[in-house]
Amino acid sequence: MSGTTTHGETADSFECRYVPVEQGDPAVPQPEGPGGWFRLLCSADGKATANRPPVWIPAGQQAEPSMTPEQVALMAKNRLRLPTPSIAISPAGEQLVHLPTWLWLRGGWRTTSASASVPGITVTAVAEPITASWSTGDGAAIMCTGPGTPFAAGHDPKAVSPDCGHTYRRSSTGTPGDVYTTTVTVQWNVRWSGAGQSGVFPGLTTTASTTLRVAESQALNSR
Repeated sequence: MSGTTTHGETADSFECRYVPVEQGDPAVPQPEGPGGWFRLLCSADGKATANRPPVWIPAGQQAEPSMTPEQVALMAKNRLRLPTPSIAISPAGEQLVHLPTWLWLRGGWRTTSASASVPGITVTAVAEPITASWSTGDGAAIMCTGPGTPFAAGHDPKAVSPDCGHTYRRSSTGTPGDVYTTTVTVQWNVRWSGAGQSGVFPGLTTTASTTLRVAESQALNSR
């Protein structure tokens, strides 16, 4: 089973400062008088550069970093570390044609958050999972509005999942490796708030995949 995402927990607050650069935007004439071009750096380790062009700061003028709450919110969003989906399937192992397959995510739903700060502004971004989109490898696409329901011992193996499942109608024989690749993509909403403002960023996604062998069978095996 494989997945893609980012990892980690909320880190310390950002610090911002201006650092000199050799030149600014070539399309912007250099102002007259003494001074220099500076670029804004905002990070805990001093390596991340704010997405802003260099600015000209006259000699003798103090360079005080200035950012909007939304710019700080973008830094918080970039620090979000989302959990990789963990796929669970029943029956475990080989699937059977015409027998319902239950799909769910181990651990269910959980939100995650991260914060960023500059002098006078602290913003928190919160990511919340909203949908799980499954591609089952046989051409079917399934949209689930939750993490799915785990199959419990004692359930009827012929029962269909109440919220997230699929029934294969043909075996995987003849496909590459004689398996189907099943992929889940979790869509996340990201909202932020701080300094008396709030907003929403376009969603983030995390994905995971696994392979399933689907066989023809005249009898149902127990789960």
